[in-house]
Amino acid sequence: MDEVDLVDEVDEIEVYYLSTSSTRSTSSTVSIIKLGLRMLIDGNVVAKKVQERVKEQILELKERRPCLAVILVGNNPASEIYIRRKTLACEEVGITSLRLAFPAELSEADLLKELHRLNKDPKVDGILVQLPLPPQIHTAKVIQSISPEKDVDGFHPTNMGKLLIGEADGFVPCTPLGIQKMLQHYEIQTSGKHAVILGRSNIVGKPLAALLMQPREGGNATVTIAHSKTEDLQKICHSADILIAAIGQPRFVKASMVKKGAVVIDVGINKIDDASTKSGYRLVGDVDFENVKEKCSFISPVPGGVGPMTIAMLLQNTLAGYLKCTKQ
Repeated sequence: MDEVDLVDEVDEIEVYYLSTSSTRSTSSTVSIIKLGLRMLIDGNVVAKKVQERVKEQILELKERRPCLAVILVGNNPASEIYIRRKTLACEEVGITSLRLAFPAELSEADLLKELHRLNKDPKVDGILVQLPLPPQIHTAKVIQSISPEKDVDGFHPTNMGKLLIGEADGFVPCTPLGIQKMLQHYEIQTSGKHAVILGRSNIVGKPLAALLMQPREGGNATVTIAHSKTEDLQKICHSADILIAAIGQPRFVKASMVKKGAVVIDVGINKIDDASTKSGYRLVGDVDFENVKEKCSFISPVPGGVGPMTIAMLLQNTLAGYLKCTKQ
């Protein structure tokens, strides 16, 4: 797929985060891409660092390699692409991936039986069921049937509850965790900042809000969740120090919704028609990137922003599941 050239130049420079907090005076050299005075948050760079750490830890293991079971029901083309990317990433870091593909006609009862078998298998450390599922299968029932100790997606109610009350021994959903890791990598302050999240899904919006408000590093933000029923949305967005868009509407966030110097994280991935590409379409986010980039201090692109981090966090969660299962 052809991709739009998003950047002008790449540099390794020293970044000093400008904060009203007098306690943050340290600096570190991080890999950034300059957009004039704006900085592009490169998810590929951060994801690579996470994957290198996971690979190093796996090489040091004295027992078997971690194992992730990936379940695909049906032949959704997008799901097949996601599964392929995840299994390839597992292979690159030394995680064994067990790919289980079933026809779209699979019954809910049969899928639950398979999950029960994987829950009991001591050699399986993580279980991932690729969504969406066919209509005859209830997604919530499937998620609740995965053992919380193997729920590397972090969607089980037990893990969601642990995240909300601040317990650190559960799995955190991969996309929110990846966003937090990106912010930390670029030394973007969250403590005391106003974070506005567009979208209230169980996959991104709700768990990300819980994560950013926790009283620990990478948290302590004042969080607002906005959604389709929110009144005066532009005013709320414009008040954000950190604006995170996760609503699935192409280029929804306009420059008028972003205050100068804000940090913008684009979670959306949408197809739009583009006759100039071989495929006839291209990918864009929920943010009007070309116009918004002129106002913000940091911005994540689509593709190449949040997406790679989601897979990197899946690998990290799988390793954590292995360490739990083997009591290491």
